[in-house]
Formats: sequence, C-alpha cells, structure tokens
Amino acid sequence: MKINKNDFNEAAKTILMSPGEMVRTLRELKEWTQVDLAEETGISQANISAIENDRIEIGKQRAIVLAEALNVHPASIMFADYSEAA
Repeated sequence: MKINKNDFNEAAKTILMSPGEMVRTLRELKEWTQVDLAEETGISQANISAIENDRIEIGKQRAIVLAEALNVHPASIMFADYSEAA
C-alpha cells in the first residue's frame, strides 16, 4: 500500500494547556497518583487535585516544587500555554 502525504492533516505545532493540565499530564506520564506526587512534593493531595482542576493558582514556589519532583523546568508548568504566535 502506497502512502500519500496529502492524505494526512498536519499536526498542530503547539498544545494549549493550563498549568494544572500540564501538572496532571506530567504526573500521569510518570505513572504517579496524586498521592504519589503529594508525597514527593509535600503539597497535600487535596491541593494537587485543586491545582490539576484549575481551582487554585499554582504560584511560583509551588511550580518550583512540582517541577523538581516531575523533573522539568518550572516554566514548563507556569507557561504551559505559551505560544510565540500569541
């Protein structure tokens, strides 16, 4: 079967996510529960849930703590929805 590149749509170059959605995605990629992330960060599971559901702001200090636990740069969390085109 011959594949023609014109049969496909180009993928989006960016993904728009809130900081909370980014935390959830990174946590799930590590196959951690919210309890696991809470234990790694010292942030309560209830606050992890609130962050992931965008009910509370992350803030700089929490972003740093979360980023260290998730092995990413804090900007990956704080500016998850950044786009050069914006």
